[in-house]
Amino acid sequence: MKKCWAWVLATGALVSCEGYFGSKTDLSFIDVPTYSVRDIAYVPIQPAFGGFIHPTDLCIGFDELLYVVDEATEEIICLNESGAEQGRITIPGVQTVRQDRQLDLLAIGTHDTTINGVAYSLACLYRIHQIGPGGQYGLPYAHIVHKTIHPFYFKNTFSTSDAQVRFGQVAILASNSAEKNNRYYVSRTGPSSNNANQGPDDAIVLFDRDDTYISPLSVTTSSGLFTNYFQDPKGLVSFAQPPQYTAATGDDFWFTSQDPNQALQVQHISFIETEFGADYRPVIYAGDNSLADRWINQANRFTDPCAMTMAGDNTRYLFVVDRERDSVYQFTASGLEGIPPPPASGETRYTRVSFGGAGNGPMQFIEPSAVAHWKKILYVVDAGNGRISRFKCTLDFE
Repeated sequence: MKKCWAWVLATGALVSCEGYFGSKTDLSFIDVPTYSVRDIAYVPIQPAFGGFIHPTDLCIGFDELLYVVDEATEEIICLNESGAEQGRITIPGVQTVRQDRQLDLLAIGTHDTTINGVAYSLACLYRIHQIGPGGQYGLPYAHIVHKTIHPFYFKNTFSTSDAQVRFGQVAILASNSAEKNNRYYVSRTGPSSNNANQGPDDAIVLFDRDDTYISPLSVTTSSGLFTNYFQDPKGLVSFAQPPQYTAATGDDFWFTSQDPNQALQVQHISFIETEFGADYRPVIYAGDNSLADRWINQANRFTDPCAMTMAGDNTRYLFVVDRERDSVYQFTASGLEGIPPPPASGETRYTRVSFGGAGNGPMQFIEPSAVAHWKKILYVVDAGNGRISRFKCTLDFE
């Protein structure tokens, strides 16, 4: 009988616990986290940076400032992340700009001169120091310290065809060796197939850190060694991207070709040290239809790829500007187009986030000419609309 009462008391205590500790909380109002691959996209950050007439290029410096080239005013304009101007400098015929790890600017423009009584506007690479006499830093204190004028960096003679040569873009190289750090490549185009026995005008040319000409690059493929591998090269990007402390070392690079006869207009060129010397070799990225429908080395993927960049973060995403299609294309480091789905989504296929189209809407462009990536923000030079448009992937919003 005592056992029976004990059981009843215990049961009553258990029953009464709900009232003692409070009623059970209803958690049905909390949404279970879900991910939809359809929500992955680049969205505009407003407002766009304006005040330009015809911007043609943009780079993120190793000083973590933005440098914009306005072709119409022949100026390089420095902005901070909020778009506030920090200074500007005039460079004749300026088209593109990059910053090396010494914080010098390398700007591609023109140099006007007279040869044998004839006026010419020659391709020129300007080196610009930004440190003033009192140690101040920035474009207000900038001054030109060196000019690399075509063709006088590799020969003393001049032919009229040299006036048709143009430099395209610069790619800075990082190295743990002081002697090799800050060397750089320059893309170059022109009519000659063998200029002064130095190879064709169409080339990627290597310069030392002190602007000394080293050589144009030859590329080795399964078919042999080619001195004329680069056809109408323009866009150029190395793996050394800001910030300084994570800039990748090595001599690999990506380039774009504006030659419509080239099936693969965007390529990765790797640098390999062998027992027989140094080799530059193309790396061809295969597609994977189980993950993505398109990839960077798909034949005839682009029409006019005029520029590209690489994210300096651990994604190493690639972004290619196609001026003819008024569009920007995004690829993973392995060359697949799209962004991998979040781990919790249960999806495996990548979501294509490439965008564009002709117009002046927030997701449209007119003749886009350059692209940069910094702190998860994508910057696109929208030349025809006179602005720098900014975008961010929806996955990167906190």
